[in-house]
Amino acid sequence: MARLYLALLDVLTSLTSEKIVLDKNLKISYNMCSISMKGSHMREIVPPTECPSCEAPLEWSNDLLYCRNSECFSQSSKKIEHFAKTLKIKGLGPASIQKLELSDFADIYTLTKMMIAEALDSEKVAEKLFFEIRNSTNASLNLLLPALGIPLVGKTASAKLSSVCKSIHDVNYESCKEAGLGPKVTQSVINWVENEYPFCELPHSFEFDQPVEQPSVQGVVCISGRLKSFKTKAEATEALNERGYLVKSSVTMDVTHLVNESGIESAKTQKARDSGIIVVTHLKDLIGELHGIA
Repeated sequence: MARLYLALLDVLTSLTSEKIVLDKNLKISYNMCSISMKGSHMREIVPPTECPSCEAPLEWSNDLLYCRNSECFSQSSKKIEHFAKTLKIKGLGPASIQKLELSDFADIYTLTKMMIAEALDSEKVAEKLFFEIRNSTNASLNLLLPALGIPLVGKTASAKLSSVCKSIHDVNYESCKEAGLGPKVTQSVINWVENEYPFCELPHSFEFDQPVEQPSVQGVVCISGRLKSFKTKAEATEALNERGYLVKSSVTMDVTHLVNESGIESAKTQKARDSGIIVVTHLKDLIGELHGIA
């Protein structure tokens, strides 16, 4: 037991603050700190006082150490990495971010092909990355908002806001409440809108994609044989679509009506009867019955 204890102490004394690294949440666990020894007894745990990345003072919060330096390279790199991943900018990973020396979201959009090629030492890679960056400027606020790293604001909160807001200018306490956001999320969003957005230099529109209302479906129609009420099936299909009907080429499980104006008992017609599907002998009767068209 004594040997095991001494072996454990030897391992603990080998830990130094130089091995501390920032994890994906920009936190430093207190159990990664250096341990000071006196004789064969543990004297105290000495936590680091400076960020290993930027040497800024560290702050305790809920038993974890945080670097609050907004210009910390490790923090900015992680934020840019999250931004690129959310907007699906392929090729802008940790290594590229470091080589390009990016420190802010806006820096991404100041890059030229030549700058990228020189930093990454590849014209082909530069061509692809430049295209991805340009393409990301079309991202709506639905995607952009979760990419900005605003505390507590993810895709769910963004989707809720998009249901009541058209752009960032519509985001306020009232719209957040109407969207169903909680008080903490609301305050986080408002803080960003009031304090960060006025200085934001991103080239995006900051407009939400509005949800598209799907037209109600009156039924699903299958047409069998020649038509008398329309010259072509294409014209009949267009008329049915305008009135909320979907048109299928075969008798599937979701078909509600089969149109047979020819009078010939086709295989489709027989299958429809066996399946309990309504058989219509005049298409305009079906349309007129539900929509008042003679």
